[in-house]
Formats: sequence, structure tokens, C-alpha cells
Amino acid sequence: MQFTPTMTGLNSPDPLQHAFKVKSAPHAGRSNVRPVNIDSAHWQQWWQQPSQASQRALYIHLPFCRKRCSFCNFFENGTNPEKVSHYADVLVEQLHIAADTPFAQSQPFDTVYVGGGTPTDMQAQEIGRLGQAIKRFNLVDDAEVTLEGRLNGLDDDKWLAATNNGFNRFSFGVQSFDTDVRIAAGRFDDKSNLLERLQQLSQHPTASVVIDLIFGLPGQTMDIWQQDLQAVLDSGVHGIDLYQLIGLQGSRMEHAKDKGKVIAPANNQFQADSQTRAQMYATGASHFESNGWQRLSSCHWRRDERERSIYNTLAKSGIEILPFGAGAGGSIHGHACMNGRDLKAWHQAHQHATTSTPVQVPQMMMTPNPKAQLDAIFKRGLDTGLLNLALLPTALANHLMPLFNKWQQNGLATVQQQQLELTLAGRFWNVNLQTGLFEFLAKNPPSNELAA
Repeated sequence: MQFTPTMTGLNSPDPLQHAFKVKSAPHAGRSNVRPVNIDSAHWQQWWQQPSQASQRALYIHLPFCRKRCSFCNFFENGTNPEKVSHYADVLVEQLHIAADTPFAQSQPFDTVYVGGGTPTDMQAQEIGRLGQAIKRFNLVDDAEVTLEGRLNGLDDDKWLAATNNGFNRFSFGVQSFDTDVRIAAGRFDDKSNLLERLQQLSQHPTASVVIDLIFGLPGQTMDIWQQDLQAVLDSGVHGIDLYQLIGLQGSRMEHAKDKGKVIAPANNQFQADSQTRAQMYATGASHFESNGWQRLSSCHWRRDERERSIYNTLAKSGIEILPFGAGAGGSIHGHACMNGRDLKAWHQAHQHATTSTPVQVPQMMMTPNPKAQLDAIFKRGLDTGLLNLALLPTALANHLMPLFNKWQQNGLATVQQQQLELTLAGRFWNVNLQTGLFEFLAKNPPSNELAA
């Protein structure tokens, strides 16, 4: 069998800091698909056919932001009230059409995620109309419906429009509470305003309020990171995601780096290396778990059962996700798809709208992944830190055991009976491990009988 350090990690006295050089990518996957063209007749036929999926979601994309953060390469369109309103009108109309199709009505939806961009840049009445459009779909009882956004600009009218029209989960990108770090990163609001607003919103009797933090931002020392972690507890929020800073091509931060510059607070040019970021992750995990928070995945913790993180959990399990909006991604009848980001082209497509079928916008469509079920088991298991080997064909589990033993030798996992459990170091490097597993299968292909 062929092994490489990118598959197995390195044998080190401190695997948390040194098993790999850097986090390889935000997500892992393997190439089992190819682009495919779906003609108009086939597209319309799809919406008349029942879904075969047992679990489903909606993803709705708002591609507008008031400001481009230094670390982000997803910025698409500056927020313009007229453009946002026009986009929202078309989007809601398309949701109405889609909700009434046999395809949409054939199976219920477990969860809905409205992301971006910055969905909270919509006006209150637009948020309300979007919530009502979502309700037209066949949702399971107590479906999780998430509105992503920014605290700055989310006034009481918008909050009430959301909570009164079906939204029951809110995800805010805080990234850091430290005012200087935030200013350098291109964020609005200072620490005191953030804490005050989060404390207010978290008092809602039923809604779940979740925030993101990024560790490794320029100027974010270990002391500042520990203050960020404490601020999460002080804020009263119900869930937290901890994400490692990754240099994304196209971001302002990477452009500055290419020119030998750093986007950081003027009084603090600290740059966390990979080893420091690893320690930040460990500190964060210990902080929340010692305070009684439950870990749901390698990067997500919750204070109580109000926070369910259904969309994020199911999205990693390969479920069917219907995408709406420019830049939205998902899957339809087993075909992964990504809508084009070009807003002008998206609007032009809707000039030829029909009344019975959602418009086919410019998009990349892929053939079904023949290994989708297996890949979902791998991704979901490694993301949570616990891979149930009994879910795999016995021959395939045996084929992978030499790799798993390497992970165990390198301090990244433990193997016992019918499960593989990642260590703290393994959870930190879980995307690298997913990538390594797929590399292992590519370089050491099992026999056809294993169906891997």
C-alpha cells in the first residue's frame, strides 16, 4: 500500500501542532463527478417528478454585502437597497412557484438556511415576505429555519419580522469581539455594542442565536483569543462555531500578503502561525466543554438543546438541498449544482419565467456521485469526530484499517471495536484527514467488490 504524509500525518510528540503543516482546505472531497448539461425540457420535467430523498433542505442565497471583510473572498455585490429589493422580489416569486411543484411537495424539508452575503441587509418587510414564502414549502414540524447575517443593521423591526414569520435560528458572523481586531478585519461595531445586542437577542424564549469566531486573525494574540472565548459566555448565545483562518485566494488579506503587507491593527501586528492556531483551537474546545457546552462537531458547540445545527449536520451527510438565488449551491435529483454568481445573468434568466416551473438560471450541474452515500458517512463521521465503522461494508473497513492504524500511531485517532474516534488533534486536523482518506482510496483502490 502507498502512504504519504498528507494521508497519514506526521509522527510527532505534539500531533496537535505538528501532524500537518497547514489546514489543506475549507472542505474535503474527491472527484467522482463531471459536468453535465441539463436542457430546458429535462429541467422542467425534474420539477414534475417526486423526490427520492429521505431528508431535504432549502438553501437561499442573498449575494449582497455592505462591506468586504479582509479575510473573505466571497464578496459579490455591494448592498444597494433598490437592487436588494428587486432581487428579493424575484427570489420570493421563484420560491412561490417552486413550492407548488410536485417535486417540492413530494417530500418534506427538514431545514432551511438563508445565507449570503448578508441576508439581514434586506428590509424588514422583505425578510417577512421571504419567511412567508418559505412557509409555502412542505416543512417538517419544528423545522429549523436559519437567517444568517450581521448584528450591525439588524434593528428591532427586522428581528420581529424574522421571528414573526418563521425564522427560529440566527447565525451571526462576529469573528472576534476585540474592537481593534474587528476594525482591521473590516467589521462593524465595537465589543460593547456586540455584547449588548447579543444579550438582548439571546433572551428570546425560543429562537436559537449562534455566532462564529475565527481564530488566527491578524492582531489576535492568545490573550485576545481567551477574551473572545469568555465574551461568548457573557453574550448568552446558544451556540458557537470556531473556524481557523485560512488564506483564501482573492481576499484582501491575501492581496496584501502578495505585496508583502499585513492587514492588522496598527498597534498590534501579531500573526498566529499554524502551531499557535492549533493551540487556540485546543483552548477554545477546553473552554466550552469545561463550562458544560456540548460539542456537536469538530468546530461547533452548544450551550443547550435549543441549538440543533440541523442544516450544518445534514449538509455534510449528502442530503438533497434545493438552491435558490445567484451563487446558491445544492443538489437536485442527485445532481450537485452551483448557480452562477453573476447577478445580471441571473436577472436576465428570469425575464423568460414560466408560471409552473422555477427558472433555470446559469449554473454548473454535475453528474450524480456514485459514491455519495459512502462519502457522506466519511465526512459526517470525521466531522463529528466519531466514525462508525459498522456503517461501512466490512471489506472496505478492513481495507482502510492500515490507514486508520497510521492515524492512531500518529496520535490523531483511536480505533476500538467498530468505531474510530478522533483525538483533539484529529478533530483540529479533520479536514486534512478527510482529504487524506480520499487520497488513500485513490492511490490504493480497493477491489470492485468493496464499492468504494
